[in-house]
Amino acid sequence: MRVNSADLTGRERTCLIVGMREGVEMAEEVAVSDAMAVERTLTGDRDAYRLLVERHSRTVYRMAYRMMGNAHDAEEVVQESFLRGYQKLKQFAGNANFGTWVYRIAANYAIDRLRQRNAEEARRESPIKPGEESLEVDPISQVRDMSPSPERLAGSAQLAERMRAALAELSPAERTAIVMRHWDGCGIEEIAAVLKSNSNATKNTVFRAVQKLRRALTPFLEGKEARAMGTEG
Repeated sequence: MRVNSADLTGRERTCLIVGMREGVEMAEEVAVSDAMAVERTLTGDRDAYRLLVERHSRTVYRMAYRMMGNAHDAEEVVQESFLRGYQKLKQFAGNANFGTWVYRIAANYAIDRLRQRNAEEARRESPIKPGEESLEVDPISQVRDMSPSPERLAGSAQLAERMRAALAELSPAERTAIVMRHWDGCGIEEIAAVLKSNSNATKNTVFRAVQKLRRALTPFLEGKEARAMGTEG
């Protein structure tokens, strides 16, 4: 709520009143649920959709970054997913969770972009040079379910590069499955919905992705362990 120019009397209490009003506005914004924001957006309130973007963009960006491997493509996924969400908002089921809904839109778009990128790279037949399109990752978060303890590998640029290469070898479906399951904590049914598959097939996709990453990272992790123990030949 803005104060009209007629209310600006110049007295000291004006600042206090404005501050109180701004505080009320902030409290009201926090109290607005996703469902209410959707309803307001459908009535033409664009600020309500901005609230939804601010509330859920970080989660979508984290998923997009892990899937796409770089900030530029991740930002594109976020922008496109929220744009599509806005355009299709009338199709949104009111009993669903908006955050989950837009997350699925983003995941599907990321899969399409990965497939498109893979096809373009295949046509060029030009391998990625070392150091190009490097994955800016936190090694701890990437290998938290693997041995040895990931805390000992914090800050490892080599691990980040190995992880980038390993993720690049996964199919779009495998990359989507492992990101959603192990890093975002999504359920099998939710992943299956994004992949347009059934539960059993999705479980197999997750399993294959985990096995591929472990095979790719095990030699590196074992080498680090050997060097730490001084047993490397």
